[in-house]
Amino acid sequence: MSDCSHDVCITCGDHAVPMRIVRIDEVRSLALCEDDEGERSSVEIALVEPVQDGDRLLVHAGTALQVLS
Repeated sequence: MSDCSHDVCITCGDHAVPMRIVRIDEVRSLALCEDDEGERSSVEIALVEPVQDGDRLLVHAGTALQVLS
């Protein structure tokens, strides 16, 4: 078998992006997050809860996959 390592998601071609939580909507398990360039987007946080404002997340396709230390 060959090594299957990729720089991007083989399904959608996206990269995982580190983002910082700006504000949390606990009712909907969403967070307004900001990347290093200041671009903001809504991120699903259900997989990594509990989190708080200021936490850094690894985000892929609008979903937080991991809390970064």
